[in-house]
Amino acid sequence: MKTLLNLIWLVLAGFWLAVGYAVAGIICCVLIVTIPFGIASFRIAAYTLWPFGRTIVDKRSAGAGALIGNLIWIVVAGWWLALGHLTTGIALCLTVIGIPLGVANFKLIPVSLVPLGKDIVPSNQPFA
Repeated sequence: MKTLLNLIWLVLAGFWLAVGYAVAGIICCVLIVTIPFGIASFRIAAYTLWPFGRTIVDKRSAGAGALIGNLIWIVVAGWWLALGHLTTGIALCLTVIGIPLGVANFKLIPVSLVPLGKDIVPSNQPFA
């Protein structure tokens, strides 16, 4: 079932959302200071391509640097990506088949706003 949902997700929403994260990652990597944002953006782009079967957990080692970085990320790119997830999620929820995909989009909004200090792990190992 995860594979079927991931394939439908990839066609309807995942590819375009991942392109948005990849563009944000490229822009962040061009500027030397924001390379950690670029790495986080590429990591989330990969997660956005194939989200079912994986989950997001907080890193225990994240500290004040992640907090400050997340505040900068929200201003620079986070709210644009969150808006993309919101509009895509609403559009997907208009169909019966798209409801699980819309809910998945809504679950991605917090990580699109604050990507630093998060880890992506398999769903069967949420505390790995």
